[in-house]
Amino acid sequence: MQYLRSLIYVIQVYIAMAVLGLSFTPWAILSKRGALVACKLYARYAMWSARWMVGLKTEVRGPVPRGEVMVAAKHQSFFDILIIFEALPHPKFIMKKELLWTPFIGLYAKRLGCIPVDRGKRGGAIAKMVKDVAKEFDEPGQLVIYPQGTRVAPGAQTPYKVGSAVLYEGTGYPCVPVATNAGLFWPRTGILRKPGTAVVEFLDPIPPGEERKAFMARLESEIEGRSDALMREAQGG
Repeated sequence: MQYLRSLIYVIQVYIAMAVLGLSFTPWAILSKRGALVACKLYARYAMWSARWMVGLKTEVRGPVPRGEVMVAAKHQSFFDILIIFEALPHPKFIMKKELLWTPFIGLYAKRLGCIPVDRGKRGGAIAKMVKDVAKEFDEPGQLVIYPQGTRVAPGAQTPYKVGSAVLYEGTGYPCVPVATNAGLFWPRTGILRKPGTAVVEFLDPIPPGEERKAFMARLESEIEGRSDALMREAQGG
């Protein structure tokens, strides 16, 4: 029964993406605010419908950053993107370049000022990312990066990439680590959505100026440690 409910949820949430995407396209093209309103509305709808259709609730913990900061987040599923996006006032995501060709997502990502990265170019991609970030931050916002560069299943070990440290140094912004347990309920792949409470927690900021090696060690320790604690809490451990 839970699988059937999950299937219905997944179908309708993608239909909602298409309906909202088409409806808001004229406003989004004319105004970045139109793109932001459309995406906020979609995130809220996806979370609201998940609550009553599959029993998946959401909770945001910790002080949500409001100014110009770098947000380095644990990434377990599409659901943690929605929670973070809805919580932040004006998020701009570092995203893989291939998503620019995804229907609706590509258009709205461009209008929101998201930064596409060609992961196949490695060093060149990092240099371009820093340049693009400097250009996009003529307008204030919160820069969201996933330090591991991809979705990581709960319990899996994937190294943290140097791009986070490069941006931390290049922007001079404080870095807010973010932990989550969302992957326990909304997995990286598959249809099944499990009941429970998906938590995203904003942790204490790391102030500018830390040495690269120390920053990377602190970032990984805080994100992984708190994410593990959230998962144990959800599992009753």
